[in-house]
Amino acid sequence: MKIIGEFKQFAMRGNVMDMAVGIIIGGAFGKIVSSFVSDVIMPPLGLLIGGVNFTDLKITLKESVSINYGNFIQVTFDFIIIAFAIFMMIKFMNRFNSKKEEVPAAPATPPPTPEDITLLREIRDLLKNR
Repeated sequence: MKIIGEFKQFAMRGNVMDMAVGIIIGGAFGKIVSSFVSDVIMPPLGLLIGGVNFTDLKITLKESVSINYGNFIQVTFDFIIIAFAIFMMIKFMNRFNSKKEEVPAAPATPPPTPEDITLLREIRDLLKNR
């Protein structure tokens, strides 16, 4: 019973729940991005490069054996587009966050000079005047 209690405590910890929510939202977001790439970006791109559908490109070795290099090309294009979209999104978020941080704060008062530094300055000034 001790293991079950420890597992329950681990599973209900805040970080684990946040991670689970992030994974679920990430999976859903991944489907949205994949649909955007395959349904919105790739058709005009395919038309632009001559109507080539990469997924249909293959080398047939035997009737039931083929090397589907077109699918690999398609997945590679999808990855590049998704990586660029995520890069732009993070760049936008960083710019937004940096503008938030640029709000001028109240000027900070300098900390008081430590007593030993003040004493050393007085000694320096006395020696300089001699």
